[in-house]
Amino acid sequence: MTRMRVEWWRKIIPLGLAVTLLATGCAGLKDDEERLGYMWIVHERERSDADRVIDIRRNPERMLELYNVRPGMRVLDLAAGGGYNTELLARVVGPTGTVYAQHTRDFPGKVARAAFEQRLKKQAMARVVYLVRDFEDPVPLDVVKLDLVTFNFNYHDTVWLGVDRAKMNRAVFNALKPRGIYVVADHSGRSGTGTSETKSLHRIEEGVVRREVEAAGFKLIEEGTFLRNPEDPRDVPVSKSQVSNDEFVLKFMKP
Repeated sequence: MTRMRVEWWRKIIPLGLAVTLLATGCAGLKDDEERLGYMWIVHERERSDADRVIDIRRNPERMLELYNVRPGMRVLDLAAGGGYNTELLARVVGPTGTVYAQHTRDFPGKVARAAFEQRLKKQAMARVVYLVRDFEDPVPLDVVKLDLVTFNFNYHDTVWLGVDRAKMNRAVFNALKPRGIYVVADHSGRSGTGTSETKSLHRIEEGVVRREVEAAGFKLIEEGTFLRNPEDPRDVPVSKSQVSNDEFVLKFMKP
C-alpha cells in the first residue's frame, strides 16, 4: 500500500467509524475498530509480496477476526510451515505478546523450514519462540495458560504421519487457559471419506476433526465459512484443483 493510499484511508476511516457509531452504537463501533485493526496488520508495507499472494486464497483479515487475537496474547501456531500465519499473529500480539511456532524434527520439509528460518530475521518476528517438538508434546511443560492455538491446513498430515491425535489434542487442551481458543482449518474431504485421503488428496472429512477435538474436552463455538467453495468436487489433490479448494475453519473453546 502506497503512502498516499495509507493517508487517504486514515482520513476516510474516522468518518466511516463516526457513521457506524450513529447507526449502530458503541458495540458496532468496537467491532469495526477491530476489523480495521486487522486490515492494517494485513496491509503492513513490511509484509512480503509472496505473503500477499497467499492472502488471496487465505482471507487473512477474516481469519484474524475469527481468531479474535489481541495485543499481549500468548499464542501457539502448530505446524507453522513457512511462517505465514506465525508472522500475522506476531504482528497482532505485538511486543507484549508471544507466539510459539512449532515444527517437528521431520515436518515440514527443508524448503518450508528454510523459509521459516529466513522469516525469523524480520523485526516483526522478534516476539516469536521457535519450537522443534513432536505434535503430541508441542510445548514445554512451563508453557501454560495460552490464549489461542492455531492449526492451519496441516491437521490432515498428522494422520499419515502416524501422530497420536488424541494425545496431541489433549496436550493443546492442557496448554490453554480456561476459555482459551483452538482453531483448526483444513482442506475438506468428501462425506464418507474420513481420513482415507489425507495423504493422497491432502483432505480430511470435517466431521472427523470435530469429533477428535471434542473428544479432548473442547466445545465447538463457531464455524468460519469464508473459505468454503461448494463448487469444489473435492476429488483431486488440493495442489491440482482447478477451482478454489473447499476449506473448513472450526473454532473450539476450552470450557
